[in-house]
Amino acid sequence: MTPAQIIVLATPVFLLAIAIEFAVGWLRGRNTYRTHDALASIGLGMMSQLAGLFTKLLTVGLYTAVVEHVALWRLPVDSIAVWLGALLAYDFCYYWLHRAGHRVGILWAAHVVHHQSEDYNLSTALRQTSSGALFGWLFYLPLAVAGVPPLVFGTVALIDLLYQFWVHTQQVGRLGWFDRWFCSPSNHRVHHAVNDRYVDRNYGGILIVWDRLFGSFEEERDDEPCVYGTRALLRSFNPLWANLEVYAALARDAWHARSWSDKLRIWLMPPGWRPADVAARFPKPPFRLEAVQRFDPPMSRGAQALAVALFVLLLLLACALLWNAHRWSAPVLLAGSALAVMGLWAIGRLGEGGSVRAVQPAASAG
Repeated sequence: MTPAQIIVLATPVFLLAIAIEFAVGWLRGRNTYRTHDALASIGLGMMSQLAGLFTKLLTVGLYTAVVEHVALWRLPVDSIAVWLGALLAYDFCYYWLHRAGHRVGILWAAHVVHHQSEDYNLSTALRQTSSGALFGWLFYLPLAVAGVPPLVFGTVALIDLLYQFWVHTQQVGRLGWFDRWFCSPSNHRVHHAVNDRYVDRNYGGILIVWDRLFGSFEEERDDEPCVYGTRALLRSFNPLWANLEVYAALARDAWHARSWSDKLRIWLMPPGWRPADVAARFPKPPFRLEAVQRFDPPMSRGAQALAVALFVLLLLLACALLWNAHRWSAPVLLAGSALAVMGLWAIGRLGEGGSVRAVQPAASAG
């Protein structure tokens, strides 16, 4: 069974968990869902999985090549120690990839998609980038050099990813000793917050121990509620713009920079860094937490019903593409994926209160 097929089988579980979380929030009077935002988040997850059909040669192919030609050892697939060690090592590498994703501009351009939602719920967990494969594979090369078999690597990567689904909720409070060792809902809420105290903290995937060891841990506080989203607000439900907005902002600043060194540095510096001459000519207002207003355009019941119906059809299409990816030709997969993206764009337009027949560029603050 392929990883894509496992994701297809897990999809009903994801949706059931989302439905349960919504019901619990509604009964508690603490609903954390909005239709247009949830559809945008899950739709971006669909796009990410479809993009993965075309990037597996880069990710899996390069990893396998390094194992075959560069690996220092040949680790056995049938050893429990190898599996446990690989999961621990993968989580360690993930920590550094995740941390770099918040500290290096071009890596943030990919990772930002996961943080754009101004809500925090289980649908946010599915909100994933479509361009993470461009550089993310570099951080896992140590496992290939160590000889971790591709089957083991792919499996522990899936375990690490699936674990992180459940921590994206506001309905689970602190968990005592568990919070001290593992990434938990409380710890990960901090990671998604833009408060000064919380921003760029708690990068761990399964273990929060890495953050405690390397000085990036911050505990959630009752006296400072988390505010979610990004400091450069997306203010759009357009899935294409969600994936491109930071790349576009970096490219604009690189184009305007007078110094060639700055044109290069801008891609490698932390998010928000701008060359002095660019910042002077094209100033941006400083981020103020108290001024943040959630992007929440009105959406009629009719538009919600249409968006949900279209979304169900696109979800079925995406599942068919993922399930049959190993059998269908590249042109068929490409055509189906393009149709799915077009449909998700239409849902985004409905969520923004616009007509699906009109094309209007999405605005971005950053």
